[in-house]
Amino acid sequence: MDDLISVIVATYNREDALGAVLRSLSRQTELHFEIIVADDGSRPATASLVETWAARMPVALKHVWHEDRGFRLAEIRNRAIRAGTGRYCVFLDGDCIARADFVAAHRRLAEPGCFVTGNRVLLSRSLSERILAQGLEPERWSMGDFIARRWHGDLNRATPLLRLPLGPLRKLGGRRWRGARGGNMGFFRDDLEKIDGFDASYTGWGREDSDVFVRLIRAGVQRKDGRFATGVLHLWHPERERSQLADNDARLDLALQSDDWRALHGLSALDEVVRYDADQAGA
Repeated sequence: MDDLISVIVATYNREDALGAVLRSLSRQTELHFEIIVADDGSRPATASLVETWAARMPVALKHVWHEDRGFRLAEIRNRAIRAGTGRYCVFLDGDCIARADFVAAHRRLAEPGCFVTGNRVLLSRSLSERILAQGLEPERWSMGDFIARRWHGDLNRATPLLRLPLGPLRKLGGRRWRGARGGNMGFFRDDLEKIDGFDASYTGWGREDSDVFVRLIRAGVQRKDGRFATGVLHLWHPERERSQLADNDARLDLALQSDDWRALHGLSALDEVVRYDADQAGA
């Protein structure tokens, strides 16, 4: 496993966006990584797209899928962790295009005792639609290109795409979980094992990422800021359905009141299912 990085890309029925993300990952400046597509129950077209890309990707590409039973991002991420072999896991949303130094930047920031939270630039609906319809390649654009598009209102901001050597400043908020986003983050596998991964008790949109940040900090792993190093380009999409957000808020409140750092329904729950299936097969 040595220093291989597992890049875990979460997706659900967005083949156009996923294709752009995989294209951007095929152009990374370093190639000592693997890609695992964490598919939360997409239609067969997603599997076909992954198969097509696997044939031309310069690194290994795997597809992990489970049945569509609503938004189960935490569980499919756990399944992808189990399918990967990298010592370090980088999580990327399937609608976030990575620039060429994305993996290299995460590798530079990886540090024992830390997890990294990156940031993103939001692309407008019109620009996102042009990128996908016309096959535009924003991962190749220069900073001048982004500033021009910011001027025309196609980005919410351009500064996250700057590269700044912040050094020790990256750890100033080491115990602060609020404000961190889950679409661009990196963890050592051992740290994820320590907290039993993501908590699949969270279903529906929201708070599963905050929960993992809280438990990591409680377990002694501090947050490291990946801004001005790992910024990605977030394609526009309609707002997610959030009917279960109140339940997830309540679940996060309980986690904040607890002293435990292990997931209620994490990686070990998947391992138990695998053992049970193996026992049944051998019966």
